[in-house]
Amino acid sequence: MKKNVMMMAIAGLLLLAPAAQAQEENGQDTTAVSVNDTVTADSAMAVIEADLGGMDAEANGEGGGLHKQLKQKFMEGSAGFMSLVALALVLGLAFCIERIIYLTLSEVKTKKLMQEIDARLAKDDVEGAKDLCRNTRGPLASICYQGLLHIKEPLEQIDRQLTNYGAVQINNMEKGCTWIRLFIAVAPSLGFLGTVIGMVMAFDRIQTAGDISPTIVAEGMKVALITTIFGIIVAIVLQFFYNYIISKIEHLTAQMEEGAIVFMDSVTQFKTRNNG
Repeated sequence: MKKNVMMMAIAGLLLLAPAAQAQEENGQDTTAVSVNDTVTADSAMAVIEADLGGMDAEANGEGGGLHKQLKQKFMEGSAGFMSLVALALVLGLAFCIERIIYLTLSEVKTKKLMQEIDARLAKDDVEGAKDLCRNTRGPLASICYQGLLHIKEPLEQIDRQLTNYGAVQINNMEKGCTWIRLFIAVAPSLGFLGTVIGMVMAFDRIQTAGDISPTIVAEGMKVALITTIFGIIVAIVLQFFYNYIISKIEHLTAQMEEGAIVFMDSVTQFKTRNNG
């Protein structure tokens, strides 16, 4: 009996041993796979971080684009002349913005205004036409109001009043444009002056060093030329704004001329009815 029990125990051990060994091997394989997966994940994360780091470095190197490059070059230029060029830009833009706002507010619907004036004159409502022109902004309404003030005078006198007052309105629209032209001319001149002075300073450093070093020459020429570059940039920017302002002035002038013709026709009809 004992022998049978011993044989059964040995058989059980023999059966359980391979299963335990297989389970242990499976555990080792799982651990190895986990380690391999961990290594692979770490490697992938390292690659991703390296790529992101490269992208960040590239972004830091190229971030800001043209704006950042201009800012950097501006800081590298001569402080005195670069400040003058920047001042010319600020003042020039201030005059440009003021003129653009003024001219934009001066624009009116010419056809609608002249129709309303003609309708009031057709009803012999001169005071109503005056009130309309007085409460309407823009040079066209101003010259029409000036003509209504002299509506009892001959047509030649009214036409002369429109011409003279139209010239006054054109001068008002062009107010400040002289300063814009001045800054357009001064900005490159300041840049050229900074270039010349920068070259003189570069030669002074060469004379002091007693040697024509490429570093000294390159540094002096770089600072000198940067002022010229920014002076030209300022002039180009202001020139675009100036041309836009001139185009708006020409548009308003054409509106005044067209409106004056329609106004004289309405006044002529008004005088014909009242004299008849």
